[in-house]
Amino acid sequence: MVKIDNITLPDFPLLLAPMEDVSDPPFRAVCKDAGADLMYTEFISSEGLIRDAIKCRRKLDIFEYERPVGIQIFGGDEDSLAMAARIVDVTSPDLLDINFGCPVKKVAGRGAGAGVLKDLDLMVRLTAACVKATKLPVTVKTRLGWDDDTKNIEEVAERLQDVGIKALAIHGRTRCQMYKGQADWTLIGKVKNNPRIKIPIFGNGDINTPQKAVEYKNRYGVDGIMIGRAVIGYPWLFREIRHYEQTGELLPGPTLEERIAVSKKHLRLSVEWKGPVTGINEMRGCYANYLKGLPNIKEFRSRLVTLKTVEEVEAVLDEIEAYYKGIELEHAPIELIDYHQNCPL
Repeated sequence: MVKIDNITLPDFPLLLAPMEDVSDPPFRAVCKDAGADLMYTEFISSEGLIRDAIKCRRKLDIFEYERPVGIQIFGGDEDSLAMAARIVDVTSPDLLDINFGCPVKKVAGRGAGAGVLKDLDLMVRLTAACVKATKLPVTVKTRLGWDDDTKNIEEVAERLQDVGIKALAIHGRTRCQMYKGQADWTLIGKVKNNPRIKIPIFGNGDINTPQKAVEYKNRYGVDGIMIGRAVIGYPWLFREIRHYEQTGELLPGPTLEERIAVSKKHLRLSVEWKGPVTGINEMRGCYANYLKGLPNIKEFRSRLVTLKTVEEVEAVLDEIEAYYKGIELEHAPIELIDYHQNCPL
């Protein structure tokens, strides 16, 4: 078992990464069904939370079926981050996570997210302020460093452990890399194998197959893996990794019936949480991934993105299920897109 303070996770836990405009409650629900062991909310601005910004407050919504679940915050001011931590404390998640990894300009450029990687002393002060402000276990997600000349993650891990964090998730790129090139897990492995490090270390970056997940587990010794981009539209990767890790066998991909069922569940939860207009509109970008691999699906997709009621969408999904009944879906490789390209931040 893996322990994050008082939270017990299975051996080699699989974590859903916090992703802005992706890992909301509807998406977390389908990932939980698929086997995610620990999930995080979208990240929340400490300043926005203090100002009672509606969007920030809504991101605090968590549900019992999600547990264990962590709320992630970001910011570059000690007092604001500490105050946000106290607000989060009241909502009773299982843990509080600090984002020191978001690379987008409007976050990092303001000295928050990955921007804090430029000032390790500030990172330590921000983390210590959060640890003191909350009763929750505090964890951190970060990157290897700001650029190739400042890959200081080994020092970061030691100093953040010293001020009280209970786990650390590391993305194997620098901020300047964004999502370019391949994630480098060698430093993640060095952190995990540092005899001074006693907290769980989770690796993140480029995991898109069960084989790679198990290979990296064995090669680098990480306590678990955090997955983000690869499960956008393909939450089944969680169960495929778990099955392969336990048996050495590859599961077949989800059936057409499973894809349709998950599309419907995601849609219904989206409408319940966001309202009918926003819920339906924001689901339009999900169908391409859920229905990927179906031949000549473009016409159906074109219809799905014009419909305005749940009933209309579900009717077309039923039509798709009937039309393609009995088809054998190709288990296509998962493409790792840069979802930040369309990020409003």
